[in-house]
Formats: sequence, C-alpha cells, structure tokens
Amino acid sequence: MKKIFAIGALLLASVAMSAQPQLTKDNIDDVLNAMTLEEKATLLVGSGWGSMTAGSMTASATALVPGAAGTTRAIERLGVTQAVLADGPAGLRISPTRDNDPDTYYCTGFPVGTVMASMWDPALVKELTTAMGNEVLEYGTDVLLAPGMNLHRNPLCGRNFEYFSEDPFLTGKTAAAYINGVQSNGVGVSVKHYAVNNQEVNRMQNDSRVSQRVLRELYLKGFEIAVKEADPWTVMSSYNQLNGEFTQQSYDLLTTILRDEWGFDGIVMTDWGTKEGTVKAVKAGNDLMEPGAQVEIDRIIAAVKAGEITQEELDRNVRNMLEYIVITPRFNKYKYSNKPDLKAHAELVRKAAPEGMVLLENNGALPMKNVKKVALYGTGSYDFIAGGTGSGNVNKPYIRNVAEGLTVNGLEVNKNIQTWYEQYIALAKTNLRNNGSGSGVLLGDPVISEMEVSREFIEKMEPATDIAIFTLSRNAGEGGDRYALDGDWTITGQERQLIQNLADVYHAAGKKFVVVLNIGGTIETASWKHIPDAILLAWTPGQEGGYAVADVLCGNAYPSGKLPMTFPVNYLDIPSSANFPYNYKDVQSGAWDFLWGGPQRQTKNVDYTEYAEGIYVGYRYFQTAGVPVSYPFGHGKSY
Repeated sequence: MKKIFAIGALLLASVAMSAQPQLTKDNIDDVLNAMTLEEKATLLVGSGWGSMTAGSMTASATALVPGAAGTTRAIERLGVTQAVLADGPAGLRISPTRDNDPDTYYCTGFPVGTVMASMWDPALVKELTTAMGNEVLEYGTDVLLAPGMNLHRNPLCGRNFEYFSEDPFLTGKTAAAYINGVQSNGVGVSVKHYAVNNQEVNRMQNDSRVSQRVLRELYLKGFEIAVKEADPWTVMSSYNQLNGEFTQQSYDLLTTILRDEWGFDGIVMTDWGTKEGTVKAVKAGNDLMEPGAQVEIDRIIAAVKAGEITQEELDRNVRNMLEYIVITPRFNKYKYSNKPDLKAHAELVRKAAPEGMVLLENNGALPMKNVKKVALYGTGSYDFIAGGTGSGNVNKPYIRNVAEGLTVNGLEVNKNIQTWYEQYIALAKTNLRNNGSGSGVLLGDPVISEMEVSREFIEKMEPATDIAIFTLSRNAGEGGDRYALDGDWTITGQERQLIQNLADVYHAAGKKFVVVLNIGGTIETASWKHIPDAILLAWTPGQEGGYAVADVLCGNAYPSGKLPMTFPVNYLDIPSSANFPYNYKDVQSGAWDFLWGGPQRQTKNVDYTEYAEGIYVGYRYFQTAGVPVSYPFGHGKSY
C-alpha cells in the first residue's frame, strides 16, 4: 500500500510540474503570473558574493564560471535559468585555473579605454570588442560588466584608464562602438557607472553635487549616445549619490531619463554592494541588486506585503528580468567551447594597439633608422604594464615587454643593462611579497620604483649602443585615486635626473634618446618634454604592448593616436583640482583617512564633491580661458 501511495504522489508531483509554464520568449506574462512573491523577490537579487557558484532557489553549489563577478538566481520550477556576469573593460576577467582541472582559462588583455578612445576610430574599436565578446561567449558568460564610460573630470581619478575621454561626444561614440562589438556575439554589456562617478575616494557614499545643465551636457550625454546608438542589454547604476540621492535609488535618473527619455529597454543593475535603500531602488526602476544578499530579498517581500512596493512596480522589474534572461546564451543552451581563439585575438591586439598610441614629440628620432643596438632603460621596459588594477584587470597568459618587442623586430638589447634591470625587478617583487605590499594599498598596486642609474654607468654603456630608450611607467586602479606628488602625476627627481643624463650622454655622442610613456592616465610633461628627441605615449595597451611599442619604434607600425584628453601644464591649472580628494591642500593637511566606506564626516571632496567648475572640464576650460597646456585635446604627431 505504501508503494502505491508513493507512486501516486510522484505522479501528482509530475502533473503539477507539467502544469507550470516553462519560460520561453513567448510566454513571459504566463511565467510572471505563475511566480510567487518570494520567487519574484528572488529574481531581483543576485546570488551573493560567492559569485562563481550557482545561487539558485535549490541551493545548488555547481560552479558556473569561476572568477566571474556575479550571477542572477534561477527559478527551476519555471525554467528560469541563471545568467553569469563578469568583468571587465579591458577583457573578460575570470579565474585562469580551476580545481582538479588541467586546462587553463586565460583571456586576452585588450587595450584599455584610453587607448581605444585615442584611436578615434569606431570601426577599429568595434573590431577589438567583437573579439572580446567572443571570449565572453565561449567562456560561458552572459554579460560583460563594461564599458566604463565616466567622464575624465580630473586626471587623478584612479579609474580614468578604464574610461574614455574628457569629451562626452567622443565618450559616447567610442562606447557605442564598444557595445556594438561585444553584443554582436549574442552576449550583453553593462555600461557603467551611471552616473557621475568621477572619483574613487569614498565612492560608495560620496555625493556628487552637479547642476542640471552640467549633468545633461557633460555627465549624462555620453550615456545617452551609447544607449540610443547601441542598445546595451544592461546599465549599471553607480555607488555614489547624485545631488543627495543614491543613483541606484533615483527614479528620475533610472526611469524618467534612462527609460522614458532615452528609450532604454534593458535591465538596470547595481554596482557590487548592498545598500539599505533596497525598497527605494526597486521603486526607482533598479531591476537587479548585485551581488545580492538575503536581506535584500527579505526587504522586497516585506515592502510588497506592506504596500510600500506596489504589485505594478514589482511586476515591471520582474518582467524586465525575464525579458533579459530569455536572450542570454545560457538560457538558450549555447554550447560554449571554453576555447576562444586567443592566438588570433593576440594578433589583433598587436595590430590595433599602435592605432591608439600617441606620438607626443618627434625630433627626427622615430621611426628608428640605422639602429642595431639599443640601450634600454626603465623598469617598465622589462616589467611592462598592460592594464590597470582591480576589476579593469584581466588574467592574461603573458605580457610582452619592450625588450622582447625590440628583439623580435631584429634589434639587440644591451645585455648588461637588461640583466641589471631584471635582477633589480626580481628582487623588488620579492621584497614586496615578503613585506605584504604586493596586493596594493590606497593608491593601487605599486609600480616597481625606478632603479638608480649613475651617469658613469650610462657613459660606460653608450659606446656599445646606437640609441637610448627609457620607459616611464605609472599605474592606477579601482578603489583609490592617484595623487599629485612625486611618483604619480609628476615625475620623481630620480626619473628626471635619469632622463637628463641619458639625453646629455647620447646627444654628446650624436645619438638619439627616446622616452616611452607606459601610463594609464595623464602625467606632468611640460617641465621635461623638451629633453628627449621623441616621446611615444603608449598608454597601457594590453598584453601585446611591448611588441606593439617596438613595432612603432622600428617603423613597422604607425602611431595613429590623438589625445582624448588635455595634458595640462600644472595640476592646479585644472579647475576641478579645487574639488578633488588628492590635491595639494588635502595632502598637506594630512587628510589621508579617505578609505571608501569609512565614517561620514561631511568632509569636502570625501563625503561630498562640489562640481563647481561647471561645464569647464578639459578643453572647454583651457580653450575658453586661454590657459596654456602641455598637449591639447586631439594632439598627436605622425611619421
């Protein structure tokens, strides 16, 4: 008898399951109506900080894409699958290795945002991001959390390398090309950070105070162009407040402007962090809370029961989520290979990177002629920086340095100089690891400081070489802004002395001296740019960077880039320097307690930032006020 009852129960369960609608592109309303309140609330909240696991209602622990930033939640009884969301702007960021798996899952390190914007070539940007999107697809990911497209309000913003320009039109057009390339693969993007997230200091709480005119003309315009011309699948609301209200909780920003005015029909997700205002975010039109927490689900359920969230508001967001889920590769059972063509993508990066490199100066030194032996100086020549730190980083298989690039171009790098630098770099990295500094601090992961090189050593090496090249490096990343003292925006005294000594020694011998800038954002150049014979701004151009730099130096590629931002003479010439965390006043006053998420003290430029410069950002100010600059917006020489 027990066996009969068991069989009957099983049959009833089977019938009940078959009676439930299973999600398709054509029955979204049916599935929506069949969902319980708990299921609806669940769909609006991500799977949590354990982002590489399947956080479904069945509590599955099945790994999806290890190292991805997050996922949505599944509702298995209705056929609602998860979607995988992964960083980032310079290429897919996932874990390169997996437990009990001999294979590797490296991704291509593509040129960063400043390089793409310097190309002024939407077709080439689209070609690059089409390859990028292919890796997103083939590694089983549904959405790339990119592009970052906040405006370059101030050169010290730690994430400017991820972003494009000080100009909203160039930003919007570059972003649109980027989005169209990625999404041509049938995967989505999440344009970020919407909006007015122009500093990393206290980014989770800072209040950006901006006039309506400035908001519309500058800080929203790029997003508007991208939404209208590229139809991104998702938009990421930023951490910060805008005029006293968190952007992820602003109905005006997320619904009135984004949806009603611009016609956006995708989903809005939060940046990665849990705020208390979940209910307000839902009502504002923020569809997905990432990375997600149970407390957010509980808040939504309680608010609906209390009438704080109406059924119409809840169903609007849930419908957006369902319409998003049904277009994802995972829902459509795409058979991803885990084997994108990394070799072809690397070749594309090497070919494309020179198009974004900017020739700042050239006094007959480039392309190099009658050069066979090179004196190659600078830690960056041997420890090249491919991209920034944080979510804008990529786990790539390798980084080509300048020494390697010159060698494959048929030149001989002086072995005495190379060995000395390589030993110094290895020791410096060991010391960083042993001192616990390798993971970075407030200002981001450290660049290996420049080695002290005497003039006597340079003089000793000069006769055996035909030219001197010095690579000067800087890096920055998520979670901290740059600063305006030696070793970041300005060059150090030691770097300046090395530049002068190299120039003096090689010029005395009738030979040329070239500087390569391996940097993510602007630095001070006005005080020293007259010293070298040429300055090549290589930016941080991806994993093939050293090869691409050498291709340009040797004349096998053409430096076609034009500046997407202004290089000022002095940092304090920039109007926003009066309202940015790392200016001289802040440093001199000892106000270093800027760690994001810290106590709220209503401190200027930390808890709130007045955009008092108005529309006068970048060239709008320098051209209007007639203030001299080191290099203007759009500058770039050619061979």
